[in-house]
Amino acid sequence: MPNKVRVRFAPSPTGSLHIGGARTALFNLLFARHNKGTFILRIEDTDTERSTEESASQIVRSLKWLGLDWDEGPEKGGEYGPYFQSQRLELYKREVQKLLDEGKAYYCYCTPEELKERREAALKSGKAPRYDGRCRNLSSEQIAKFKAEGRKPTIRLKVPEQGQTEVYDLIRGKVVFENSVLDDFIIFKSNGVPTYNFACVVDDHAMEMTHIIRAEEHLSNTPKQIHVYNALGYELPQFAHVPMILAPDRSKLSKRHGATSVEEFRDQGYLAESIINYLTLLGWSPEGNEEIFGLDKTIEEFSLKRVNKTAAIYDVKKLTWINGHYLRELDLDYITKQVIPFMIKKGIIDEQQSKEDYEYIKKIVDVSRDRAKTLDELADTIAFFFKDFDEYEEKGIRKHFSKENAAELLTKGAEVLENLQEFTHDTTEKAFRDLTGSLGLKAAALIHPTRLAITGRTIGPGLFDIIVLLGREKVVERMKKAAEWINENISK
Repeated sequence: MPNKVRVRFAPSPTGSLHIGGARTALFNLLFARHNKGTFILRIEDTDTERSTEESASQIVRSLKWLGLDWDEGPEKGGEYGPYFQSQRLELYKREVQKLLDEGKAYYCYCTPEELKERREAALKSGKAPRYDGRCRNLSSEQIAKFKAEGRKPTIRLKVPEQGQTEVYDLIRGKVVFENSVLDDFIIFKSNGVPTYNFACVVDDHAMEMTHIIRAEEHLSNTPKQIHVYNALGYELPQFAHVPMILAPDRSKLSKRHGATSVEEFRDQGYLAESIINYLTLLGWSPEGNEEIFGLDKTIEEFSLKRVNKTAAIYDVKKLTWINGHYLRELDLDYITKQVIPFMIKKGIIDEQQSKEDYEYIKKIVDVSRDRAKTLDELADTIAFFFKDFDEYEEKGIRKHFSKENAAELLTKGAEVLENLQEFTHDTTEKAFRDLTGSLGLKAAALIHPTRLAITGRTIGPGLFDIIVLLGREKVVERMKKAAEWINENISK
C-alpha cells in the first residue's frame, strides 16, 4: 500500500449525478486535497443493461461544473488506466481465473428460475434466502451434464460458513458481520462480466487505493468485498462510510422531494459554489458555527473525524439561503455571466444584446442581485428593464393604484421627470420629494405607485436606481401608460 493517500469516486453511469453522489465525490476530493493525495474518477459501467455513454458524459459534466476536479480518470488519463471498467475486463478474467485455479471460487450452474424457487421456499419457511452452496463440490459428471444442457455458469466465491467478518470503519468504528448470514455470492455473471463486489475490489487494488470513502448504503457490501480481498491476497484499504442523506420527513430522498440531481439544481439557477458549500454541511461539521465557506477553507479543515454518523437531512431552504448569499457576494462579472444564459432562455434578451449591452446588464445585476435567491429568480427580477409589460401586481393595484389621486400623481410625476435638466439619482429623487411636498403629501405617495408603474411590482431595487437605469424616456412612457390604465380600469 502506497504512503500517499489515493481515493476514488466510482459512479455507475445509470442516471444523472445526484446530490448523494456529488457529496461522496466532494468528501473524497476534500480528503485527498487535505492529505496532499490523489483523487481518481473511475466509471463503473459493467452493468451493460443500464449503463449509458450519455449518463457517463453527464456525470463528468456535472463534476466539472461543480469544480470537483480529479487527478486521474476520464479526459485526464493516468498510469493506472483505463478508468472505465468496461475496458478492464481482461484484468477481471485473469484475477477470477486465479481464484478458480486455487479452489477459492467455483462455477455455479443453477438457473435463475431454480434460484428464485429456492429463495421463495426459504422465505416461506422463515429462513434467510441465501444460496445453499450446492454447486460447491460438483462432480465432473454433474458438470458435463449441465454443460450438455447448455447451461451458462456464473462464478461464486467460497465464503467461510462460520465466524465473523469485522469491518474497521473510520467513521463508525468496528462493525461486525456474521459469516452465517453471507452466502457464496456471485463474482462473475454468466455473460462473462464481473459483479460490482468483485470488479471494484480488483480495481481498488490495481489502482492502489488507500482509502475507500463512500455512502453508508455500501457498508453491507464491505464484508463481501473483504472476502474478495482475502481470497486474492490483497492488502485491505481503510474504509469510511458517510451518512445517508434523508428527506425532511426522514424518508429516502426521491424525486417527490424536488430536484435531486446536480443538473436539475444548475438549471434552476443554483450556483456551483453554493451547492459545494451546502453539500459540505451535509454530514460534516466545521469547528466553529460558520456556515459559509469556500472549497479552499474546507480543504484546510477537512477531517473524517468530523463526519457525522447520523443521517444528514436534505433542506432546500438552507441551500437556497446559501445560494442567495453567494449571489450577493461573488464577483459581479461572474454573476452577470452566470445569469445571462437564463435571460436568453427566457427571451428577455438575445445573444447579441448580451454582448452589446453587457455593461448595462452588469449595472442592473449590481442593483438587483440582493433581491434574488437563484439565477432564475434574478433573471425574472430584472426582466422589466428589457421588456415592456401589460400586467401589474394584484396587491399593488389594490394598495397603490386604487387611491383616489394615483393617476393624477403619476402624470404629474412623469411631467416633472420629463422636464428635468439633469437625470441622475439625486435629481430625480429631489424632484419627487419637491413635488409631493408642494402637494402636502409624503414622498411615499408617489414612490410606491411609480415603482408599480415602471416595474409592474411592489418590491425591487431602490426606485431611483431603477429610474436612472431605465432612462427618462422609458420611465415617463410607463408612468403615463399606468395613469391611463388606472383611468380606464379603476377611476370609472
